[in-house]
Amino acid sequence: MLPGMSRKISPKKPRVAIVGAGNLASALAVALHVAGYGIEQIVSRGSTASLRRARRLAREVGAAAVTASQAHVRAEIVWFCVPDAAIADVAESLADAGDWKGKVALHSSGALTSDELAGLRERGAEVASAHPLMTFVNGSRPPLAGVSFAVEGSPKAVRAARAIILDLRGQPVAVRKRQKEAYHAWGMFASPLLTALLAAGERVAGAAGVSRKAARERMQPILRQTLTNYARLGAPASFSGPIVRGDVATVAKHLKVLLEVPGVREVYVALALSALRDLPAKDRAGLDKMLRG
Repeated sequence: MLPGMSRKISPKKPRVAIVGAGNLASALAVALHVAGYGIEQIVSRGSTASLRRARRLAREVGAAAVTASQAHVRAEIVWFCVPDAAIADVAESLADAGDWKGKVALHSSGALTSDELAGLRERGAEVASAHPLMTFVNGSRPPLAGVSFAVEGSPKAVRAARAIILDLRGQPVAVRKRQKEAYHAWGMFASPLLTALLAAGERVAGAAGVSRKAARERMQPILRQTLTNYARLGAPASFSGPIVRGDVATVAKHLKVLLEVPGVREVYVALALSALRDLPAKDRAGLDKMLRG
């Protein structure tokens, strides 16, 4: 579908207002629009850049772009897609933007609970958090089909969130409030820290005379196969290399050469020790002594 083209809206589905116009908000708004949800408003900050993004997104999904001070919320669902530290304040700024009784307010933080929307709950809204386990960056708008969403909150808000997620062909999964921080830390391992590991790998490639661009291209086949193996076989059966063989001499050579790449040796040691705890390995005692020496 091209931007600006109409999409048949289902009158049976609740109308949605999206608060925010960043990467997550854009992916969510478009996915909802394609699924037949009417997007009433894209609510943004008052800065020129924020409003420009909101207007661009609003044109894509047939919505109005407004600032928080202009908003009059009529939609049944209000989905906050703003930075974690801003959720409570932004929700408070919209507290007088409409009658919240009977509405459902959602936010998409992975680390914070639905209590961030307590101010709207006090005004009659049902509240929940619904976090997609997906990465959203500039220049990429991933589909939400197949993505798991961790959901917690009041029963009515959770039911509404689950129905929407299923319409997006996502997978709603219950999470408890006390589990949110661990859940989000898990997500860090799945993408941001994995990206950090790949960036460190690019620096090691540089010591081998390989440019960052070439390293990125040449790593892709092994990365794809590793993920394929992991998905099909699980971590233990996917693990290969000198640790699984108990090759202490090779690991020692790695540690020596990595002294030439600032900061990377510590990453290698931390991951290798983690592998000794969780994955198959021969000569664990010898490897452990080498890594800690």
